[in-house]
Amino acid sequence: MSSPSSPSRRLAGSLILRPGAEGSLIPGLPDDVAAVILCLLTFPDQSRLRATSRAWRLLLSAATLLPLRRSLRLPSRHLVCLFPTDPSLASPILLDPAAPTAWWPLPPIPCSPQLYGLANFAAIAVGSHLYVLGGSHFDARSYPLGHPLPSAAAYRLDLALSRHRWERLPDMHIPRGSFACAPAPGGGVVVAGGGSRHPTLPSSGSRTSSTEWYDAATRTWHMATAMPRERAGCVGFVAHGAGGVGEDEFWVMGGYDRYTTVGGVVPNDLYCRDAMALGLWSGKWREIGDMWVEGERRRLGPVAVISAEDGKVTDVFMLDGDDIFRYDFASNGWSKEATLRRKIPETELCGFVSLNGELHVLKSAKLPAETLHPRRQLKKRLALEFQVYNPLARKWRVFTTYPPVSVPIDFRTAALCTVEL
Repeated sequence: MSSPSSPSRRLAGSLILRPGAEGSLIPGLPDDVAAVILCLLTFPDQSRLRATSRAWRLLLSAATLLPLRRSLRLPSRHLVCLFPTDPSLASPILLDPAAPTAWWPLPPIPCSPQLYGLANFAAIAVGSHLYVLGGSHFDARSYPLGHPLPSAAAYRLDLALSRHRWERLPDMHIPRGSFACAPAPGGGVVVAGGGSRHPTLPSSGSRTSSTEWYDAATRTWHMATAMPRERAGCVGFVAHGAGGVGEDEFWVMGGYDRYTTVGGVVPNDLYCRDAMALGLWSGKWREIGDMWVEGERRRLGPVAVISAEDGKVTDVFMLDGDDIFRYDFASNGWSKEATLRRKIPETELCGFVSLNGELHVLKSAKLPAETLHPRRQLKKRLALEFQVYNPLARKWRVFTTYPPVSVPIDFRTAALCTVEL
């Protein structure tokens, strides 16, 4: 048995420090206890403390923390990753809800100077990798300038590395924006549908029914069976055994599949009330049918899914106005779950994401900034309000944070995802 001062020491019964990491993690404490203390710190504190020593840098890396937390049977901890606007111009930022005053910036995506206005891209985390896929953008070299172009670009950022740098992946086979996307079993990504319409300059755009998946091991994209029909503006997730099917399925919900014109001029989308699912083993699509009746709602609202520890989706929720609805796989319908603590105007869009088993509704706000001078006029400070709902306890909580952005966040173009670190 090695002595406590040996270069290789076992932490929490499962992890070993590399040779050369001399000394104790925290003087006066056993390394097992010190590792647990460091493991329970918030993400901003862990990021700042990595520079303390070589041993701390090793322990507080994502590659070490995740196995350690699992071995200690600690609950998973996910962070919110917010893309306030075009990720090639503005940095995406991370927030740990346990420390809502500290935002952590990531580097912007490298992009051609001729391309701008990227929106409708998919932001998704698979393990410690953060992906940005596709989207719609404008090309200064194209004509006419008012028509956005779909992108096939794929980027990946490894959050487990100490230095964050975006890596350009092989392009998707089909350019697409505003499409369904979900992590695939085995560490890949599966995408379906999409088009080229830009949210800030609406036009008829294009739509596709194509489906493909990315194999992270071989770094290649593979075409899969296309959807029965074209669809864009949809959402996706992977569920297991839903509807009595004994395999993993990639579900695609909502979106629009065609459009008409009002007065022969203004395009008007025809939204889908149905869903469809692709068997990831059989490779076949099955159509689910309408999820609501005519007149109940116009379109599918923002969707958030809650997953178990193994990553399997257990519950699907939708934000519809000021109400949250839960999806029932058996009846293919939505039932009201809760009403927001604070109502949101119909003209204002908001973000909707699940995090650590809770549902988070994000809304931009302007709040008075604190001032020490009694006669100085209060200035408005940009804020982000979180309304958090716990489906198990059926309770709400509200908190406000101040993201490092200079303009209010427009959730028509902003993107949200969660990442476990």
